Amino acid sequence: MSDASYVRRRGELQVYFDRTAVDAWKKFASDEPLGRIRATVRAGRDRMRATLLSGLPDDLAGWRVLDAGCGAGHLSLELARRGAEVVGIDLSPEMVRFAQGQAQAAGLSDRVRFEAGDMLSDAHGRFDAVVAMDSLIHYRSEDIVTAVSRLADHTDNKILFTLAPRTPLLAAMHTVGRLFPRGDRAPSIEPASPTRMTRLLGSDARLDGWRAAQGTRVSSGFYISQAMEVARS
Repeated sequence: MSDASYVRRRGELQVYFDRTAVDAWKKFASDEPLGRIRATVRAGRDRMRATLLSGLPDDLAGWRVLDAGCGAGHLSLELARRGAEVVGIDLSPEMVRFAQGQAQAAGLSDRVRFEAGDMLSDAHGRFDAVVAMDSLIHYRSEDIVTAVSRLADHTDNKILFTLAPRTPLLAAMHTVGRLFPRGDRAPSIEPASPTRMTRLLGSDARLDGWRAAQGTRVSSGFYISQAMEVARS
């Protein structure tokens, strides 16, 4: 992943999530009724959040966890409820402000710190674990491997993240998305093969001492996501 291509892609994502889609993502984080399609996405995200949490201990007291691409902060708050010290990073300052309000309302502001910025920056310090739910799905497979290796440089135990797995439905959705005017499009999701990703992670010299594995796939209407894990071996 070159710095130029990463910064360019990161900028596209920031524009989308901070300006175009912020209200929609706030609705996902609320109990507000949604249309049929968006309701399936909310249900799928809820299931994937639970799936990633199942890969971590129930008691996270003493753990420092990075929520990389925290969005509205749901996963960060669940980690804090388990006792972790959480740092939530998102590209969108508007989403970060929303997440901060959620933490305050939940009485968890002392356990969670939200910041707008680059989730891969080593300035955030060291962590016991990293979770990255649906925040790497906009990058090519090779770029995901580089991102995971950069996260591994300051992680002691495990990294849990998700892929958009290659499926006929996802391919069709991707094709339909290209038919919309450019200004109305969401940033393209980059479908990836979990098997190939496991192989790429396992053969990358930057991840010596780490073991990659596929987790559970969640499919809920228009939401399709594959859990992955990289852990110290």
